[in-house]
Amino acid sequence: VAASFRRSVHLRHCVLMEVVAAGFKPAPIEAAASPRAGPFAALRVTDQRRYCLGRLRGVFSQHVSTKSLFRTRSSGGKTRYNDSAKIRRHYDTVSPYYRTLWGEHLHHGYWIRGDETKEEAQIQLVEHMARAAGIQRGARLLDVGCGFGGSSVYLAQKYGVEATGITISPVQVEMAVAAAAANGPVRAKFVLMDAQEMTFRPSSFDVVWSLESISHYQRKKEFFASAARLLRPQGTFAIIDWFKKENLDRRGYKKFLRPIEKGMMVSLDTMDDYAALLEANRLKVVHREILNEHCAKTWDLCLDIIRKKEFWKLAADLGPEFIHFLRAFRAMKTGFASGNLVYALLVAKRVGGKRGGGVALA
Repeated sequence: VAASFRRSVHLRHCVLMEVVAAGFKPAPIEAAASPRAGPFAALRVTDQRRYCLGRLRGVFSQHVSTKSLFRTRSSGGKTRYNDSAKIRRHYDTVSPYYRTLWGEHLHHGYWIRGDETKEEAQIQLVEHMARAAGIQRGARLLDVGCGFGGSSVYLAQKYGVEATGITISPVQVEMAVAAAAANGPVRAKFVLMDAQEMTFRPSSFDVVWSLESISHYQRKKEFFASAARLLRPQGTFAIIDWFKKENLDRRGYKKFLRPIEKGMMVSLDTMDDYAALLEANRLKVVHREILNEHCAKTWDLCLDIIRKKEFWKLAADLGPEFIHFLRAFRAMKTGFASGNLVYALLVAKRVGGKRGGGVALA
């Protein structure tokens, strides 16, 4: 019991330290007088922190050991944070909060002028990716890791594609279906499916579209082979994802990227790693582009989100995982600034071969 109490106190202390490190600040004084600000904004900063820790106290005290919440180990003994079951639970829990805090699109923004709103920048990222992929009207598109369905709905409306979105989160499927209905009629449907175990027929799609999803997968080799088989002749595979810098040493990885992998439940590869997997499946990379300069502002906005009381409601639901989530926010900004985290676009085209000509799994 004593050991459990000490761990609970330590975890609450860690949260407080991460709150400070992440840049948490009290709401402006004038906000306290606003009827829209709510009781949280009216509290002094010390009381706000005490409130947050109080919400966490009940959750943390239930956990005697927290290590198993954050990682799994592969058969080879390597620590892996991107366990599918944990990722599913995470998105089932946080998706309603994300939708409130971040909007219809669950991804970075792309700033051209620099003064665009977050929503405008998110649409600009989808447009940039669509232009690079050469999306054609009427194309059949598979949106892998579709989130709330924002990209699928937008592409169906703007480009007239027939979109199918897949996600492992039942909550996200419900949200995506609701989004399509609210923007209808659009040719966009959503299916509960693990991207690492897709069951579509070969040559079902003109485009496989993946925006910030593949880094969550443990079985990337199998995923790329399966996705390639789903493409029709001359089909397109468009990817935006998080990558690690080429030739990053162990020290740099530990300092800059491990907190991201741990908090965001991802496993980061290099752009060349993805390119090799595409080429192994008869897909020729026709476009590759690093987007850091245009997308780094995303994390300035994310740190602003920490000030919102809606964000702190996550604490009670995520429990100890919330600590790593906070650390990852700060690590993403640092990773962008240092260049050790690469945010990039890859587009590949099917070349040669017959229908469903992906390389067989080893």
